Formats: sequence, C-alpha cells, structure tokens
Amino acid sequence: MPITIVNSIASWFLKKRFHQIELFLKYPNEVQNELLFSLLDMAKNTELGRTYDFASIKNYKTFTERVPIKNYDGWQDIIERSMKGETNLFWPTPIKWYAKSSGTTRSRSKFIPVSQESLEDCHYAASKDLLCMYLNNNEASQLFTGKSLRLGGSKQLFKENGTVFGDLSAILIDNMPFWAEFSSTPSNRVSLMSDWEHKMQAIVDETINENVTSLAGVPSWMLVLLNNVLETTGKRDLHDIWPNLEVYFHGGVSFTPYINQYKKILPKKDFKYYEIYNASEGFFAIQDQNNSNELLLMLDYGIFYEFIPMDVYATPSEYAIPLSEVKLQQNYAVIITTNGGLWRYKIGDTVRFTSLSPYRIKISGRTKHHINVFGEELIIENAEDALKKVCKRTKAEIVDYTAAPIFMEGKEKGAHEWLIEFKTLPNDIHYFNELFDNALKALNSDYEAKRYNNITLNKPKINIARTNLFYDWLKENNKLGGQHKVPRLSNTRDYIEELLKMNG
Repeated sequence: MPITIVNSIASWFLKKRFHQIELFLKYPNEVQNELLFSLLDMAKNTELGRTYDFASIKNYKTFTERVPIKNYDGWQDIIERSMKGETNLFWPTPIKWYAKSSGTTRSRSKFIPVSQESLEDCHYAASKDLLCMYLNNNEASQLFTGKSLRLGGSKQLFKENGTVFGDLSAILIDNMPFWAEFSSTPSNRVSLMSDWEHKMQAIVDETINENVTSLAGVPSWMLVLLNNVLETTGKRDLHDIWPNLEVYFHGGVSFTPYINQYKKILPKKDFKYYEIYNASEGFFAIQDQNNSNELLLMLDYGIFYEFIPMDVYATPSEYAIPLSEVKLQQNYAVIITTNGGLWRYKIGDTVRFTSLSPYRIKISGRTKHHINVFGEELIIENAEDALKKVCKRTKAEIVDYTAAPIFMEGKEKGAHEWLIEFKTLPNDIHYFNELFDNALKALNSDYEAKRYNNITLNKPKINIARTNLFYDWLKENNKLGGQHKVPRLSNTRDYIEELLKMNG
C-alpha cells in the first residue's frame, strides 16, 4: 500500500481520536470523576463491590472513606482466588490473563489481573495514541514504510487453571491481531522465546535485513541488543544498517543514564526519542511533544488516579488526593483504580507534575527505591540528574549503578556507598566523586543539610564495578531481559553486599 494512502488513513484516525483527547484536556477533572463512577457502577455486583457497597457511593469522599488503599500484599489473596478460576471477585468480566510483574530481584512475583477492557481500552488504545501523537508532531514521517523493532519480555505464557500468565509484553503480543505482526519485527516466535541470550542473537539475525523505522523497548536491554547488532554487522552506527530509522519509543527505566550512548549509535540530529509510562497495571502517560521530557497523563484509559504526597507517605497521617488537588513540582506516590479490577492500588511509583493544564508529569522514582536513612530523602531523579551532569563534565559514561547507606557506627558518620559500572571511566575518580557530591547538594537541600560540615553524612564512597557485573548478577538471579532492572537506590545493604561480593 503506498505510503500516502497509509498516512491518509492514519491521519483520519488521528483526527477522530484527537477530538476525544481534547475532551479530557479541556475537562480533566470531570472526565476523571465520571470515570470513577463508571468503574464503581460496573463492579457494584462483584464480591468487592458488595463488601464496600459500591452502589451507594455517590461522591469521592465516601469512596475514600469506604475503600482502603492497598499494595500488592493486600490484594494477593483475592488475586490468587481469581487465578484459580473464581469469577466476579473484583471485576465483573472474566479475567483470563495475569501479567507477571518482575519487580526487583528479591521481591516475589506479582500477578496483575489484565481484563479484556484493560487490554483493549488501555494498553492497545495507548499504543494507537502514541502513534497518533508522534504522527501529529511529525507530518513527514515515513514510519509506516517499514517495521517497528520491538523488544519485549523473554518469558513465555504459562497456562494454569484455565488462566494465562506471563510478561505483559508477551500477553500483548499473544493477543494482537494477526496483521499486526506484519508491521513488527522480530516475529512472534522469536519475541516470545524464553532464553534471553539465545533470543538476543535470534533477534539480531532476524532484524538486520529488515527495513526498521522505529524501536520500542526498555533502554537498558535495547542498548544491549543494538550493540549486538553493531558487533554482528561490523557497522559504526545504526543508520548504516537501518537508514530509515527515525524514532525510539522507550519506557520502563529512566533514559537519563543512557542517552549519550544512544546518541553515539544514532547520530542523526533529527532522530526522535519518545517516552512512555506504562506498567503491568496499566498505561498511564505519553510524551506528546517532540524533544520533551514531560509526559501527558492520559485520563480516559479506564484508570482513576489519586496521589499521596511523599512527605506523608507510609506515615500514620498518610492521605490521598484526587487529580484536581495536586500541586506543581511536588513528589507524589501514584494510586490507581482501574478497569482491570484494581481498587486504590499503590503501584510503587512516584511522579511530580510539571504542568496542571494539561496535566503533565515526570517520573521521579519508586516509593521503595530511595535512601532516607539519615533524613536526606535522596530519590532516583536526584541521582540520575547528578550523574548526568558529572558524566558530561568528566566525559565518563555509565552502564549501571546502585547505591546504599553506610550506617553510622560508634562515632563514625554515615555515608552513601555507590557501585558504578562505567563504559568510559573518568580520568580521576576522586574528582568525579567531588563533583558528584556537589551536584547532589545542589539538587537536594536535605542531602546538602546532612552533608554540611559532615554533620551527619561523610562524602560518598564510590566503588568501580567490573565489566558486566550487573548483567551477571541479573543472570544469576534469572532476571535477564524484559522489564527486569537493577535497583538503583535502597535503604538496606542487601543488594550492594551481593554485588560487592561478586565484584571481587
């Protein structure tokens, strides 16, 4: 089909969808409020709906008073019952699929219910919207002349008790219409291979002769794949292999530590990067502008949002607020109620709002991935912004890192211990550390206060990790590929002690 016809069809869908997007842009709080009561009405006759009497909830205040906020532990029992075949527990339509969430290396697996509604009206709808927004901003795009190289999870789907569970990406691929495979590479067979290392080479072999126009996947694992492509072909950059490659759709982990490495292998100045914010629990936000690091919160995917201010999170005075009450540049934990049957569920992410009209966000970290042993409130966003600045100054490049506290002992002050794997080492690690410490002070006033005259915290301690340390650690824990990631910051020394032991 000629590209002009394909673009015309896409343009028609684009205009149709933009009318709906404009509705929630103009009336965001009304759309969210209506959505909440639609979800309550839909689930009023479920076991959960009867327990909390959804039918009599007439306002948001009653909803918050009656329905408790829970994390996965609070949901595990009822989800396990659902997986064993019980129906109408927390959502009225049958739940056939469960997304196996990787979490961190030590956490037990979580099985997130995926309803037909969340599959169609959230995950697939978001994929279409992502393309709509990209095409709207790039009218000369040749995206549909070639294929999208997708890099999903490496686990197969496992059938049990009539239900199916596996990586979300595997569930999405398994349920896509047959024609969708024609616009993607590698094939479904290769995409769903369970052995990550064999899968990597199979993807390289299957994609190097395709006309790839876009990339989609988690930055850390995509970089491993793309470096394998370059090594196999002997080329210096990816445009020599795929001359029509124009955009990379990325999400799952922060792009900040990887962007300079991507720019080296994708040197075209007009190459585009588009960020998405999705998880097993749902698809939440999309970058809707070229060259932006802000994400538009999507308000009509069947997800009702609430937010807990991080200064009261996990305290006796913890409370949640609706979207209408959020403020700019404050850190919030995200709470969701969804068309997958999750009710006031803590997803474990933190965000801050960069705009209230429309509602745009930046992902600032994880509720569990921070260091606050000494009252310093160090979050992932601080760490990655500081590392980016220091790497630019010292011309260093980072592959992976993790950090943990050094606890006070006797009269000895505390500190933060960092384990960093460099692709390009700084000339002077002590100078790197000094710049890094100063950058953290500039970004985080609580950290600066604790570091003032070494009152509570000594200077950071930086260890240099051997090549492939983090890869080997993930492999040893059977966590290669997909959404698996290295825990960046921790309040305990569990991760770093394991890694230091492997580092020798």
